Amino acid sequence: MTRSTSIIELKGIGEKSSALFGKLNIFTVGDLLAHYPRDYETFALPVPIADAMPGDTCAIHGMVTGIPNAKKIRNLTILNVNVKDVSGAMQLTFFNMPFLKKTLRPGGYYVFRGLIQSRGASKIMEQPKIYGLDDYRKQCGQLMPKYALTKGLTNQAVQKAVKQALGLCATEEEYYPPSVIEQYDLCSAQEALENLHFPKTFDEMKAARKRLVFDEFFGFLLMLRQNKDMTEELSNDYPMHETSDTVRFLEQLPFPLTKAQKKVWGELKEDLEGSHCMNRLIQGDVGSGKTIVSVLALLMCAANGYQGALMAPTEVLAAQHFETVQGYIREYGLNLKPILLVGSMTAAQKRAAYTMIAAGEANLVIGTHAVIQDKVHFEKLALVVTDEQHRFGVRQREKLAEKGEGHPHVLVMSATPIPRTLAIILYGDLHISVIDELPANRLPIKNCVVNTSYRPKAYSFIEKQVREGHQAYVICPQVEEGEMEDLENVVEYAEKLRAALPADIRIAYLHGKMSAADKNRIMDAFSRHETDILVSTTVIEVGINVPNATVMMVENAERFGLAQLHQLRGRVGRGDAQSYCIFISTNEKKETMERLDILNHSNDGFQIAAQDLKLRGPGDLFGIRQSGDFSFRLGDVYTDANVLQGAAAAVDRLLAEDPGLSMPEHAGLKRHFATAGNSVDFRSI
Repeated sequence: MTRSTSIIELKGIGEKSSALFGKLNIFTVGDLLAHYPRDYETFALPVPIADAMPGDTCAIHGMVTGIPNAKKIRNLTILNVNVKDVSGAMQLTFFNMPFLKKTLRPGGYYVFRGLIQSRGASKIMEQPKIYGLDDYRKQCGQLMPKYALTKGLTNQAVQKAVKQALGLCATEEEYYPPSVIEQYDLCSAQEALENLHFPKTFDEMKAARKRLVFDEFFGFLLMLRQNKDMTEELSNDYPMHETSDTVRFLEQLPFPLTKAQKKVWGELKEDLEGSHCMNRLIQGDVGSGKTIVSVLALLMCAANGYQGALMAPTEVLAAQHFETVQGYIREYGLNLKPILLVGSMTAAQKRAAYTMIAAGEANLVIGTHAVIQDKVHFEKLALVVTDEQHRFGVRQREKLAEKGEGHPHVLVMSATPIPRTLAIILYGDLHISVIDELPANRLPIKNCVVNTSYRPKAYSFIEKQVREGHQAYVICPQVEEGEMEDLENVVEYAEKLRAALPADIRIAYLHGKMSAADKNRIMDAFSRHETDILVSTTVIEVGINVPNATVMMVENAERFGLAQLHQLRGRVGRGDAQSYCIFISTNEKKETMERLDILNHSNDGFQIAAQDLKLRGPGDLFGIRQSGDFSFRLGDVYTDANVLQGAAAAVDRLLAEDPGLSMPEHAGLKRHFATAGNSVDFRSI
């Protein structure tokens, strides 16, 4: 059996279960083995109720006292169960599990395992798992992998399939030279695979993860370094000079550019006027004013008789960029003729847009990835401005070059506060500019970090803001029930919120597994104030600009990196009204609350990310991700900064010795990373 073998060849997987695996993009044995655990469960012996601390996931062995109480609020069934042991009592709450009223007998003893939360002076456990005492004892002491799931697929089914695949698949051949293995203290490729899925100890899991993260970074940087020579010294096919258009625009703006914006605008002008093609990254915090600088560059491009393109990650954001530019044109008479191009347009609308673009009638095209589709032909495309999610590399640049007479300038915008030392490694093919100050007229966001007992007050506060005509975001880390039982999930949470708030408050939910059309429809409705509260995963992190949204509430805030939380709160505070951010932590341990409290004292994304790294321990390997901008399965550029630096040094040394990887000892390495799509999504290169 090889990695390319279909999973349907595995024992116990038929067409029905194969379709469920397909929902997780698992079609082959290789896909299955690369479906790494997202966390691990350690089953410790049950603790007395009195010793169960809020924030801990633990088991208690207690007796059900009284008949479970069930109530229904709209579509939500809530079942409350009281349990006690010799040390104390607590309440358990189950959602949409009415059958437990018959299963949990008064006077019966059970083991309940879940996250302990506080409600005033009382302790509660929501949606715990239920075991018989003997069954639970059999699992004690094991490190059990937990996988991302979809409805109908159990964690046990994935474990069973992975075990079978590991047993039947050919042994993974080692591809690094011994010197790399030794210098960076890496376990073998085969050990890494086995010990990440089924580690016997925490140390085994850490070593396995380190090896696989090193692989991801190494493969990414190897391609980046090999492509760098192809992108660095391209000549400027579209030289430009500054005209009165940009000078007049700056004079008319009601606010002056910040010092940082002026510095970056100077760097962009230098690039556009220089002898080499621009290939630049602008890093800047949410709200730092990257967009206005990019509009200046696009205006300079149009004033020199060329065409520009502005690409956004979502249709809603593209439409908002289009409206912003249209507003500038109306107010300041800019010499821009923009056109919107997105996937949801009708065939006739697209044909009309293609005609205008090809004829040069539109000197600015604003859209999503539809901008670089084969049917789009530009007359003189000279500048492409893109969000980090659509980061351009050699392949996309070649595709764009085919649409015109030469290579267009590329400007990438990023709100991810990656420290400069790491940015130089990750963006080795780009020159880096930083906008490191916010406009002076911004009202600072008011923050609070609280435990779950604050939730009813938070709901009341959100209701008050909605009654005043504002909107709110609620962010949850998960999508579907069963993925990680002790985390809030979007679909179920929206139901809870509907049950807790008055029926006239309009609530919608959004998550990454929805179709692009559904996501656009929901975000568009929120931006037009057709909904009041949007319950979402982090897909809105780079999403929409809704100045009317004044509240950002984040559930399970401890599961996010601080840099990511900082980017999420950047979705509010975009209008004139005071905005608020509520971070709810289910873990009340002192160190967790102190880490989150950093957000109360700083609005500097770079500083926040750096402090977070100092506070995080070696155990924080799963569940907390800082950066979603690179398509790594395991690696995180913050958490794994040391591994990233090691992989970069290894790649640079290897290419210095053997640029084409043609030496016999590098044959395995070349072969492996030529087909390493299983480690990292190289489509962004």
